[in-house]
Order: sequence, then C-alpha cells, then structure tokens
Amino acid sequence: MARLTIIPDNTKIDFVGRRYFAFAVDGLLVVATVLSLWLQGLNLGIDFTGGVVIEAASSSTIDVGNLRSQLGQLGFGEVAIQNFGTDKDVLIRVQPSDKTSGQEQAVAVKIRAALGSGYTFNRIEAVGPKVSSELFQSGVIATVLAVLMITVYVAFRFEWQFGIAALVATGHDVLVAVGMYSLLQFDFNLTSIAALLLLAGYSVNDTVVVFDRVRENRRKFKKLPLPELINVSTNQTLSRTFLTSFTTALSVIPLILFGGEALFGFAATILWGIVVGTYSSIFVASCLLLYLPKITMGQASQEAKGAPAV
Repeated sequence: MARLTIIPDNTKIDFVGRRYFAFAVDGLLVVATVLSLWLQGLNLGIDFTGGVVIEAASSSTIDVGNLRSQLGQLGFGEVAIQNFGTDKDVLIRVQPSDKTSGQEQAVAVKIRAALGSGYTFNRIEAVGPKVSSELFQSGVIATVLAVLMITVYVAFRFEWQFGIAALVATGHDVLVAVGMYSLLQFDFNLTSIAALLLLAGYSVNDTVVVFDRVRENRRKFKKLPLPELINVSTNQTLSRTFLTSFTTALSVIPLILFGGEALFGFAATILWGIVVGTYSSIFVASCLLLYLPKITMGQASQEAKGAPAV
C-alpha cells in the first residue's frame, strides 16, 4: 500500500537563503502588532475590567432595542447588548462604573429578575474591580515568566545561544498572538492568558525539535558550515514539524466552528499560534544562530578523543 506523503522525503529547501524574506514577514507582523496595541489597545474582558456579563437565550426572537431600553431603566449606567449565534441568543454586558462598583453580584441578580422566566441563562459572571486588576497583573506575570523559564530550559539543555534564539522566537509568537487580539478586538480575558501559555509551550516544542537535530548533526558533521548545517537539520525535521502542526490545527478548527462564543477567541488564538509558531520554528529560530557567537556543542569532547570528522 502506497504511503500518503504530504511533505516529500529528502527535501533540500534553502531556508537560510530565504531568511531575509522570513525576517521581513515577521517584522511586518511585529510592526502591525505594535501599531494596533498603540492605537486601539486590547479589548479587555470582564476578567480584567470588572463588571457583569450575562449570556441568555429565549424561545422567541429577542428585540435588542426593547431589551436595551428595559435594562437601561434599571440605572446601571452603560449596558451593552448584542445578539450572538442566533437572534434568540443575547450577550449582556454591564460596564464597571461608580454606580455598580462593588455591587456586581446585586446587579446580576437584578438583571436576571428583570428578564424574567422567559429566558434561559447560560452564563452569569460578576467580577469586582480589585479582583480584575489583580487577575490582569497575575496573567501578565505568568506569561512573561513562562517565556523566560522556557529560555532558561533551552539554554541549559543546549547552549546559551539556543536559549536566546528560543527567547526571540517564542516571545515573537506570543506577541503576535496578542496582536491578533488587539487587531480583531477579541475579548482579552483569562481564557486568552491560557491560550498564550499553551501557545508558548507548543511553539518551543517545534523549536526544540529543530535545535536537537542541529545539535546532533553538529556532532556528526564537524566541518559542515553552520548555514548548511541549519538547512540540513531543518529539512530533516520538516515533515515531522508540518504534520504535527497540521494535525493539531485539524483538532482546533471544530472548536472555532462549533465551540461557541466562549471558546472562539481561545481556539482562534491557538490556530493562529500554530501557523505563526510553525513558521518561526522553521524559518526564524534556527537562523538566529547565524547572528550569535559560534556554537561549539559536542565538538570539544570529540576533538579531545581524536574522533575523526565525518
């Protein structure tokens, strides 16, 4: 039986020769991210701003205008209402204000009472301003620490040059994922932090596979120039990297299509991160070694033993 082959065996793609194009694409993504964060920032969700969020469904079509007028009479300040999914589902947000600060639970109860028994409540969240501020700080710290610890691990497992390359590549992937949230104005909440942490781990997994092959080939082909060594190693791991990313993406797509509002941002971040992370692992991470001090892994011990070069 013939084997299905998506990536041909023994590819000889010149990844190093195409690094300037890859760096240019990455540069454009980073610039777009920085501009978006500067001009419009992140659309912080209730986890980080405080307030009340209610997802409700009705057996009949919901008139958003009448519902907004009805809830506006409760005197809670700004109340944002929108349909999602179908015209029988509604998302209600009460933004934090002086009137509602510290009374989020009471606001949620009053809104539920005002809607009455004709609605089914799928989600009710009420977060105070102090808790939301602490959650945001903790989320940022957790993400930064995750990237730094990944760097320390890679530097310890290989050489410090690999750690720097992993820091740049992984940090780039996380930053670009944050840029997607800013550009598309998805809700940035605790689920988003979980997606970024997952993305960092997934991204460095592909990078470590390429680095490990570079280290292995460095010991085998001692006289091979570093650009050729990177090309050989990347081509040898290309099929594994692509197929792993492809099958992971296939499992994420159903979450985007059928996961609903709560999982859409999370799944979209993972899918975007898979694309960007795979790209950076193949084209960026290993090519950064060309601009760092020469790696010597495995050479000193073999030369001491008089091992011949292959």
